[in-house]
Amino acid sequence: MKEDGDKEAIGRELADCIAEARQLRAARAGDPEPDDYPRLKEYQAARLARSYADLLASERYRPAAEFFLSDLYGPKDFRTRDEELERVVPVMVRVLPARALATLLEAVKMDTLSESLDTDMVLALRRAGGAKAIDWPAYVAAYRRCGRRKDREQQIALVDQIGKTLDRLTRMPLIRVSLKLMSGPAHLAGLGALHDFLQGGFDAFSAMKGADEFLAIVGARETALMKELFANPNAGYPG
Repeated sequence: MKEDGDKEAIGRELADCIAEARQLRAARAGDPEPDDYPRLKEYQAARLARSYADLLASERYRPAAEFFLSDLYGPKDFRTRDEELERVVPVMVRVLPARALATLLEAVKMDTLSESLDTDMVLALRRAGGAKAIDWPAYVAAYRRCGRRKDREQQIALVDQIGKTLDRLTRMPLIRVSLKLMSGPAHLAGLGALHDFLQGGFDAFSAMKGADEFLAIVGARETALMKELFANPNAGYPG
């Protein structure tokens, strides 16, 4: 398939994923206790920071680890980025190469899946009375109660896909120039969050100069933890 065909297909899938993410958020817009969701995200972000303290302390891997913990797995609210993206999908299809579009698609897929999993986790925590003060035993119990192992595996796979796509982008010299030139116009046009996501990912992976070991570490640790949580109701806190 030609790249133009690839881009058109990515653009259609991207629009569908953004719509799904918006539906998930709209479905809980009337939630009487909305703070339960950011509380869960913050708890998960703290766990990730502990699990990857060594990568965060590494001069080589710190930028990529910070990008993953803030822009993919973290507590950041991605509504602004996705709303911007929804407005300009046709333009992005015209001006960005297929690999850059694929990065955006994978990120929105990750966001959508994470929103869905977090919704189920919050509901499970509430049923057990643990949503207001989350601790590790309550988190493990909710995780196991939700199940959705295939979705957990996909979440880990998406991290790997996003990382590999960003790593390939760093080898395309024109991307660096294009992102720099787009910065001012993107922010003036109300597309700052979208540009910052792409620029942040590109810069983090450029600084690492090769992502294979980083991605292998993340994939191995998250897969091992997932298996432990499903197998052992008394799993210890990681890190």
